[in-house]
Amino acid sequence: MYIIFASYIDLFLLFRNLIYKGKTKDVYSLEQNQVLLKFKDDVTGENGVFDPGANTVGLTIDGAGKSGLKMTQFFFERLAEQGIATHFVSANLDEVSMVVKEATPFGKGLEVICRYRAVGSFLRRYAAYCQEGDALDAFVEVTIKDDERGDPTISDDALELLGILSKADYQELKSLTKKICGIIKTELAKKDLELYDIKLEFGRDKATGDLLLIDEISGGNMRVYKNGSYIAPLDLEKDFLGA
Repeated sequence: MYIIFASYIDLFLLFRNLIYKGKTKDVYSLEQNQVLLKFKDDVTGENGVFDPGANTVGLTIDGAGKSGLKMTQFFFERLAEQGIATHFVSANLDEVSMVVKEATPFGKGLEVICRYRAVGSFLRRYAAYCQEGDALDAFVEVTIKDDERGDPTISDDALELLGILSKADYQELKSLTKKICGIIKTELAKKDLELYDIKLEFGRDKATGDLLLIDEISGGNMRVYKNGSYIAPLDLEKDFLGA
């Protein structure tokens, strides 16, 4: 009886401290400049088709939350070994949740995309100049998080003009993105998996002001292929982690 009562109290506190309900995660406040991310089984896409570049929830996949958390934990721990700062503190697979450092976003939030091949929105925009699968050599572009306007891409000039990100910070973000994605690409290649593109998010540690990689690194925010065929998020986690 006590255990059940305690769980109800914990649940009450969790909902009382709800900060934000996101597309794929809900965010709850904790003490000491930390927050809890509760992963959901919702994934981005349109009309029931998964698309990591979409700004709407397209479908729900049973087990997607835990799968995403397992990959996120793996990559954040691997990046820490390489001396790359992230917001990761700890993960609880049973609760499908992750404790992270609280971070302040740039502007109202930016998404930094690293592209190794022409697919997704890049191909839709520039199909007159490239073919699907063309090599892009770690091309980096930034979009602003704005669902109403379809998360438009933005240049370094516009970021500075609007007071979102200085050009020096942009160059640091771009360089760090290539380094992070190079590590991820190499890890995937060990299992004969090829990274086509990936979407990252960054912010500044609320306590120290340091630049941090935030959000997640999972099948939900990347496109990965094997022998020329796309690998769905849950299948990717199984192939990659051997689950």
